[in-house]
Amino acid sequence: MTPALRGRCHNGKMGRVGYDALLWLSFGGPEGPDEVMPFLENVTRGRGVPRERLLEVSEHYQHFGGVSPINRLNRDAIAAVEAKLASEGLDLPVYFGNRNWKPMAEDTLAEMAAAGVRRALVFPTSAYGGYSACRQYDEDIVRIREALGAGAPDLVKLRQFFDHPLFVAAFADAVKEALVKVPGARVVFTAHSVPTSADNNAGPPSEGGNRYSKQIHEAARLVALEAGVAEYDVVWQSRSGPPQVPWLEPDIVDHIDALHADGVTGVVVCPVGFVSDHLEVIWDLDNEAAERAEEHGMAFARAGTPDTDPRFAELVVELVREHVENAPARKLSRFPAAGCTLNGEPCAIACCEPVKRPAKA
Repeated sequence: MTPALRGRCHNGKMGRVGYDALLWLSFGGPEGPDEVMPFLENVTRGRGVPRERLLEVSEHYQHFGGVSPINRLNRDAIAAVEAKLASEGLDLPVYFGNRNWKPMAEDTLAEMAAAGVRRALVFPTSAYGGYSACRQYDEDIVRIREALGAGAPDLVKLRQFFDHPLFVAAFADAVKEALVKVPGARVVFTAHSVPTSADNNAGPPSEGGNRYSKQIHEAARLVALEAGVAEYDVVWQSRSGPPQVPWLEPDIVDHIDALHADGVTGVVVCPVGFVSDHLEVIWDLDNEAAERAEEHGMAFARAGTPDTDPRFAELVVELVREHVENAPARKLSRFPAAGCTLNGEPCAIACCEPVKRPAKA
């Protein structure tokens, strides 16, 4: 192992010297028709989602042969990161584990421990804060270490990176490429919607200054600035749950209706909230949003996600270097470099922790 592999966590806790591996931790997705329902059952376990809803969503997957592109794209990205690590002399094998489908993170961690890994960095495939985007990965780390028990490797999760210059540049170039297809189009940034209560109840920094929705708006601003886009919108997609529960709005399809009513004739959609294409991106945008634009006679193009861009592998290696070499964190926003945890403990910034309400009398 490279002697320089030493590091610290951005929550202020010093780690012991050396890292043995990098765990690529993702959401997971089915890779065949028979895997769709078991995958969806894993995703929704304990949430009381009616089976009718699961069957409805499963049809979206079956539309694409029961295959989500996310696992394939993760493997391609991992190969690029492995090559980048090797080219820079960093002896750090990369392991792949998912929350909801094979390869399951529990199995991957057991494989790592059997290979002698005692301390590993973790790259979560989400750039943002918030419960689903950040804190749930901390819970994954706690769960898989508890499942393995004694001898589980220490796991240090890398920080959020929505404002990293390489992340911003990759999206900006994707927006510019899409604008070549639809000159003069209105640029619309999208991200996964969440319940407004979850977003409004984000913990410190004070007044929710680092909460998910503000990070999305900041990333959109940075990408638009880099792409030379003066006017743009930020909207949401992929909401779920009962209709009486408020979620972040407007929805992308509703927004296309509104743009049409305002006389807009072309739209470029940039899924700035997503690192990689997966079913929600290609169904909600490439199908539903594109079809609604076509119904209105509007030109439509969708910007790509950054995981296939060579700069994405470079970004991941830079995040690794922040730990193994104490390299400075490169970022373009005023938000703190949040989200780094040791063994799933809450980070010092706690931007993904719900506000603790006083008990009712």
